[in-house]
Amino acid sequence: MRNTITNKPVWKELSVKPELTGKLEGLDLLSKNLWWAWSCEAISLFKYIAKDKSKNLSINPLTVLKNTSYKRFAELEEDPSFLKKYEDVYSNFKAYVEKPFNEKLPTIAYFSMEYGLTDNIKIYSGGLGILAGDYLKQASDSCYDMVAVGLFYRQGYFTQRISSDGRQEAVYESQKFTDTPAELIKDKDGKPVTISIWFTGRETKVQVWKLKVGRMTLLLLDTDREDNTEEDKSITYRLYGGNHEHRFKQEMLLGLGGIRVLEKLGINQEIYHCNEGHAAMIGVERIKNIIQNENLNFNQAVEVVRSSSLFTTHTPVPAGHDAFSEEIVLKYLPNYAEKLGLTWREFINLGKAIPDKADEEFSMSVLAINTSQEINGVSKLHGEITRKAVFKNIWQGYFPSELPVGYVTNGVHYKTWAALDWIELLDGRDGNPDFSKIYKVPSAEIWEIRKKLKSKLIKFVKRRMDSLASGMRVNPKQILQIKNNIRKDALTIGFARRFATYKRGNLLFKDLDRLNKIINNPDMPVQFIFAGKAHPNDGGGQDIIQEIIKISQRPEFIGKIVFLENYDISVAKPMVQGVDIWLNTPTRPLEASGTSGMKAVMNGVLNFSVLDGWWVEGYKEGAGWALDEDKKYENQDLQNDLDSEVIFHLLESEIIPLYYKLNEDGVPYEWVQAIKKNISEIAPDFTTKRMIGDYQERFYSRLHESAARIKGNNNKLAKELSLWKDKINQNWHSVIAVSSNISDPIKDPLVLGEKYYGELVIHAENITSKDLGVELVITQTLQNGEKELVSTSRLNCVKVEYGNMYFSVEVVPQKPGNFEYAFRVFPFHKLLVHRQDCAFVKWL
Repeated sequence: MRNTITNKPVWKELSVKPELTGKLEGLDLLSKNLWWAWSCEAISLFKYIAKDKSKNLSINPLTVLKNTSYKRFAELEEDPSFLKKYEDVYSNFKAYVEKPFNEKLPTIAYFSMEYGLTDNIKIYSGGLGILAGDYLKQASDSCYDMVAVGLFYRQGYFTQRISSDGRQEAVYESQKFTDTPAELIKDKDGKPVTISIWFTGRETKVQVWKLKVGRMTLLLLDTDREDNTEEDKSITYRLYGGNHEHRFKQEMLLGLGGIRVLEKLGINQEIYHCNEGHAAMIGVERIKNIIQNENLNFNQAVEVVRSSSLFTTHTPVPAGHDAFSEEIVLKYLPNYAEKLGLTWREFINLGKAIPDKADEEFSMSVLAINTSQEINGVSKLHGEITRKAVFKNIWQGYFPSELPVGYVTNGVHYKTWAALDWIELLDGRDGNPDFSKIYKVPSAEIWEIRKKLKSKLIKFVKRRMDSLASGMRVNPKQILQIKNNIRKDALTIGFARRFATYKRGNLLFKDLDRLNKIINNPDMPVQFIFAGKAHPNDGGGQDIIQEIIKISQRPEFIGKIVFLENYDISVAKPMVQGVDIWLNTPTRPLEASGTSGMKAVMNGVLNFSVLDGWWVEGYKEGAGWALDEDKKYENQDLQNDLDSEVIFHLLESEIIPLYYKLNEDGVPYEWVQAIKKNISEIAPDFTTKRMIGDYQERFYSRLHESAARIKGNNNKLAKELSLWKDKINQNWHSVIAVSSNISDPIKDPLVLGEKYYGELVIHAENITSKDLGVELVITQTLQNGEKELVSTSRLNCVKVEYGNMYFSVEVVPQKPGNFEYAFRVFPFHKLLVHRQDCAFVKWL
């Protein structure tokens, strides 16, 4: 008789994890610190454990250890070769992390909405996150005592899938935090450390994860807790997901919550670096804390906060900066003005370029500017554009060239992005390669490295095609054609970045017949590899992706134009290392910086780019190609046609012939010379080592001194400066011109080299001559009607009589022409780092 089951088993969860002791206990520490992500030796070690013989450097050490059997660990303990490798890696790791912070450098708190550290921690979308991740690695390498703050996204940015008709599909996949090296911070009782944020009268608990990045710590805030509502749990589900209100809540969490977490953990840094406007609320939260804890008023607390704050903007157009309606701000921060001792009008004006302008929204960038002493763009050109077009309305009365917006051009982390072949060739294992050594290397050896890296890229592309075939989303016959047609000996051009219309990813496709002749030239074949995501709400960017994919499926282009789906770090590395040309075609001047081309430079890949962003500084003749930065046509379609023609012409007449011009040894000697110049003369200027050095020299050191001065002696100078600004604010209206006396250039034209004198008499109530700066401003009207600043000459106060202040100036004309002049008066105080820190101006 057959047995009958009368009940069902009650399955209980059982977790078995490796308990690494003895010889191998250091593997656990190695797997939980992202130092391994930029150590080729550590990656090789974990691949050895996993018996992974592929050339793919994408790996998750935690997953490797979790999936390694007891038998395998026993084998490793008896494997002399492995033990030697392990001991070397672990000793290098210990020496690295135990090296103390450089006490001569300021301590820094760094805030960013995203961080691109490895491909298996999904808290980044693109350039901003990759830049932030590279910066943390460099801060660790450079021994900065830096703590970073971000959000821990359950689903991260979307996974890109391409449908059978070429449309982008956004798929959201949850990541297991337990499969990452992040550790939930707990108190002495073993409970998660939490802070609270209030959303529309509802308390939301926020827990904190700690991620070790070499020597430094990244703190990640997470609302996905059982004691939160479903709505509040979702705040940290997706990066750049949800509507406008959802974005505001995320920025509240990053700014207000980030400061509260640091306070809860007892972390008090000297400098606070706001990486893009998303984190702007760190300023007002710090002000609130200082008011409460140090018995200062709002104006005094602002001076303290500004003296230690840096705001970095990455956006070159006004529309790209986050701004929110007053209704949203009031809904989520109804009592914040009161906590700061401000009226609602005063509080909302903190986010307006033009105070009291009714139709202007609350800008996070303007808020960051009003609470930061230092501001910078991310390339020289971006700094200029930011002064000229983005923030020009904030400091009215000043010309763009005078605005207090500097720049630090972005860079890339060398050991993260350079292929091991180049690292070893240039003695760069310590992250400090000798770029000049490239000139001593035989051309044939350099060419072999380039061929090897391209071969690895082609193999990678074929593996990606196989994964598409297994997903049944592409016709297997088409996959086979792609794999058969893509070549390791063809000139390979890469284009990979976020797909937005201004980046013009389809510029090549304006003349398909001409493109066909280029690609299918039997003697000099060319192939293109594309990758990139468009934001789910960017229909224009998605249309360009679909256009590229449809063209790539045409018989004449299949396997010669390839689109790789789901662009991320694991795709970017083989591309920037393996292509021959890195193509970049943004609409000028909309590329703030760009870093993918810098990664290519580190690998001997030549750039072919519009002179925009970083390439304006990086381009050197004979080490890449450039499209002119001057815009020839106001009509963008005509400009696109021109740029497309220039691209085709340079490809046909210069680039392709140069690549295929081989010497008797089969080496394109002139091409290799361009590679040498590329690496020796461009690469050194675009590393994060140079970048963080620039931040220290231009901003961190100044802020460190400024903060120490302002906060010293119980905030004495903060109180003094605040009191002086109050006086200026109350009495500025009384500043008037009594008389002026200067040569009339119409009746009596000035002569070059001659001395001329001018006088301005000013009267003001409760303002002395020491409170004023007075200057003669000379301008020239350009053809477009705008006035360009020519020069300024400071006036000196020569006497004060009967309440009037007499200022005089000596002027010596330096060049001929027609000019305009006016007197400008502004507040002056020795404690002002920038005159715009007290931004009153009066023209007399």
